Parts: sequence; structure tokens; C-alpha cells
Amino acid sequence: MSKSKNTNHFSPSVFHRHLMDETRQELSFENAFEGDLKKWQGRLRRKLRQLIGEMPEARGDLNERSEWTQEHRLGTIEKIVFTSEPYADVPAYVCLPAGGKPPYKFMICVQGHSTGMHNSIGVERDDEMKAFAVEGDRDFALGCMERGIGALCVEQRSFGLRREQVQEQVAKHGCHDATMHALMLGRTLLGERVFDIDRGIDYLERRGDVDMKRVGVMGNSGGGTSSLFAAALLPRVQFGMPSCYFCTFRDSIMSIYHCMDNYVPGLLRYAEMSDCMGLFAPRPVVIVAGKEDPIFPIQAVRKAFRNLQKIYEAAGAPGNCKLVVGNEGHRFYAKEAWPKMLAFLKKS
Repeated sequence: MSKSKNTNHFSPSVFHRHLMDETRQELSFENAFEGDLKKWQGRLRRKLRQLIGEMPEARGDLNERSEWTQEHRLGTIEKIVFTSEPYADVPAYVCLPAGGKPPYKFMICVQGHSTGMHNSIGVERDDEMKAFAVEGDRDFALGCMERGIGALCVEQRSFGLRREQVQEQVAKHGCHDATMHALMLGRTLLGERVFDIDRGIDYLERRGDVDMKRVGVMGNSGGGTSSLFAAALLPRVQFGMPSCYFCTFRDSIMSIYHCMDNYVPGLLRYAEMSDCMGLFAPRPVVIVAGKEDPIFPIQAVRKAFRNLQKIYEAAGAPGNCKLVVGNEGHRFYAKEAWPKMLAFLKKS
């Protein structure tokens, strides 16, 4: 029997890459921009809100309550809990810098796939009075306090204290089950996380000691994901510093294994990641990346950043988007990133 000369395409990834090659992204800056940036942003933002899952318009009482307060060498840290929506309570740390005076500048800090928000203040998850050294500059809140900036460290759904604790059997990565459940309900876990950040901003607004014109969002990896989409969708976010996420969808989450919570159904039909980040223009953003990051390849990061620069140029603010690249892998780079962000905050 002679062998067929045809090549068999059995792998699903081959077919999906073919679909990507054939897709004309309907609302991308390249294909849909017609000279009016706000009009283009409005069209894409409406679609992104639809795809990420509509969240409640009516907002209930935050019902915030304090669990403890302690003095720190860099200031004061208070652990609170607030209610994002019914049956969805959010633990968070409120960190105020020593010597600072209200109204405070604030960054909302979100950790990625890790043991949780406790990393932001450098303490053990199960013993918050015990300090430990956090690797990869992921002690975001301490970095904020050192620079005279307040921090609200929000625990993301399915991470840390909000990991699944009721369902008897869960996948290795807790985000898997929560993502699948959200999809069955017409939501996404990413959309729910963005909503929690928005409710965190509600909390900051109620405090009365926050400069609401200088509220930003930052995070690494899965925290970078939420930071980027929060910046794209939430008008009260004024500064963004997503780390180790910004890339092209094609060369990252569509080519390399990633957890389920990175995916937004249907999004690639309409836009690339640079388009989503471009919804933030002209507000200042510092993109952080690792030269050796194996899951967000640096060449694709640079390609996406060039596309983002075009959007910021159209917004008349080419200097408001910066890319900093650390020499290592998948981590935050405080030494490289903070000077850029502080320059933006100083000018605001």
C-alpha cells in the first residue's frame, strides 16, 4: 500500500492557528480606527464589557469591617473585609505610608497565581504576624509604602484566602473550577475579578482620605491580567502598571499553556491585547516584562508595545506609555518600573 503524500493535521492547535491567520479582528485599532480615538475606544470597550461578562449595575452596601491593625516600619497596615456582591466577600490590606498625609495616592495591588495577597505585605498567609522575604519584588504594598504611596491589596477570587474551600474536589489550579463555573453562568472569572477591583475603588472613595485623581492598579502575572483589564474598563483607574502579562494573545495564551482564567470567550475575533490596553490611552501606563519570561515571549511583548505606541500617538500622548524590561524571567522588577511610575505620579 502506497503512502499518501498529504499531510495530516491532527493537532487542534494547528487548526486554531489557521483560524487566527484567517481572522480579521473587527474592532482592532488597525482595522477599525477611523480618526476618532474616543469613538473607537467606545466601540471596543462596549464589546469587551459584553465578552468579559456583564456585572451587576446595582451595588449593595460594602459592609466593610476591620479585622486588625498593626504598625509597620513603613507605616500602618489594616486588614479589612468588604462585600463585593452577595456571597462574595473580599479580604484586603489597607496600607498607609509613614509620614504621609491625606489625601493619599493609592495603588490597588493584585497578586497572581500564588498563595495570595499576603505576599504584598511580606507576611505568611496563615500567620500574618510572621514576616518573610518575598521573591521577585512581589511585595507590592511595601514597595508602595517605601515611596509614600498607599496600597489596597485585594485578594483575587480563587487565590489565597479566597481559594476554593467548600467543593470537595478541585483542579490543581483552583482558578480552573471557578472559571468554568463562571462561564456556565454567562460570566468570566476575569470579569468578576475586575468587578472586585472596581468595588475596591468604591471603598477608597468612601474613605475620604484618598486622592481619587491618583489611583492606580498594579500586579504581576495573573495580577497583571486583572490590572490590564481593570485599566481598560474602569474609568476611575488613572495609572496602570501590569507586569508579566502584556504581550500578544497569539504568541502567549494562544501558543503556550496558561491557566483558564486568562481567556475571554470570543475576544480574539475583535481585538489583540494591545487594543485592550489601548482603551486606557491617554492615561499613563508602565508595562513591565521579563527578558527571559518563558510564557510571555519578549519579542512578542515588544511587537505588542509598538502597536500600543501607535494608539497613544493617536491619543496625543506618546510619552504616556513606557516599557521596562528586567533581565530575568516571570517576576516584577521594582528597580526598573517604579522610577517611570513615580515620574507619572509627580506630573499628575
